[in-house]
Amino acid sequence: MPLHIRQAGFGGTDFSACLAIRMAVFVDEQNVPPAEEPDEFEPTASHFLALWDDAPAGTARALVKAPRLIKITRVAVLAPHRKSGIGAALMRGVEAAFPGVDFMLDGQIHALPFYERLGYAAEGDVFMDAGIPHRRMLKPAAKSPSGSPWSRPSAG
Repeated sequence: MPLHIRQAGFGGTDFSACLAIRMAVFVDEQNVPPAEEPDEFEPTASHFLALWDDAPAGTARALVKAPRLIKITRVAVLAPHRKSGIGAALMRGVEAAFPGVDFMLDGQIHALPFYERLGYAAEGDVFMDAGIPHRRMLKPAAKSPSGSPWSRPSAG
């Protein structure tokens, strides 16, 4: 299978690949201030790397907000890989790593339909984050998805 999702250990080469993807998508494409990438949550977050034919293609990050609540952040897929299913596989991989918990995220307005297709529901008003309009989205606990290409943390 050309797509593989794995958890990236903080500070390793996979983590560096995650940061490079985030810089390309958020800073270079979306003009997020470089001072916001990376941030103070990096050491305690769970980082995920999507590889397409063994090349970095996407990333996401998960933060434990409460014992049964995970916030998914920094979801990014490199431009050449968008609309290929990598984003959905990445989200399923993050969810599979945390079975039986509720999920939340702050989705960019243009991405809300993507997250809604994955079972997330928007709540509350639109708010600005890094100059980009967002809405909070929630997904209640469910069984782990089957067929996920996720694997346990790498040493790199």
